[in-house]
Amino acid sequence: MNIQDAIRFANENPICFLATAEDEQPRVRALGFWFADETGFYFQTGEVKEMVNQIRNNPNIEVCFYKPGPNAGETLRVAGKAEFVTDIELKKKCLVDRPFLKMMGIDFDSPALIIFRIAKGKANYWNWEVNLKPKEYITFG
Repeated sequence: MNIQDAIRFANENPICFLATAEDEQPRVRALGFWFADETGFYFQTGEVKEMVNQIRNNPNIEVCFYKPGPNAGETLRVAGKAEFVTDIELKKKCLVDRPFLKMMGIDFDSPALIIFRIAKGKANYWNWEVNLKPKEYITFG
């Protein structure tokens, strides 16, 4: 697997599990992933979410994308430092891709709209065939 395969896997399996830390306690939640491309793995959330402060306090995060299937399915884990993104054009794209945000009263200049990404890091693909083999990492960014 290479980074293009990892991008494709993430985009095709957008329900993921994101891990942060709070006071040295791991916190994991299911999340609807936004998109990935050659510039990173992008997420959108709201300012009111606890994960925003967790990321501000410790930007080291890991996300696991899961594809159901035989023999426990497939996973892709992506780890790196989260970066908050304030690009207005990207925020406008977010509102196009996620129209429910406008129905919630959120606009591109709203401080409630939070976008973050993993631009640099490493990824690890797993399926049953590689279960007992040493992990192979893809570095990106």
